[in-house]
Amino acid sequence: MNLYEHTIVARQDMSSSQIKQITEKYSKIVEKNDGSIVKTESWGLINLSYIIKKNKKGNYIHLKFKGNGKIVNELEKSERIDKNLLKFLTVKVKKFDLETNYFEQKESIEKKN
Repeated sequence: MNLYEHTIVARQDMSSSQIKQITEKYSKIVEKNDGSIVKTESWGLINLSYIIKKNKKGNYIHLKFKGNGKIVNELEKSERIDKNLLKFLTVKVKKFDLETNYFEQKESIEKKN
């Protein structure tokens, strides 16, 4: 089994329940194709570097999963059709970094110190 990190950028005007539905939809695609989700992260609303389809911000969803190349093909085929998504990216990795949360709020980091 290969290890993948998959990031989805959804439209900025989506509600939290719609973001949850998108996360569940693509998690089910992974599981349907004999893959397994290791970790799911919702990074929230982040400014985009440039305007994409009239959006200045995007809701980021990050999935870490184990599976084969067939899963990536199925995910991306489904994502190309989805009008709620702006961009997506899949990267094959050698190992997962499950400890570091790169998009943790700064306030909570300061409280830990």
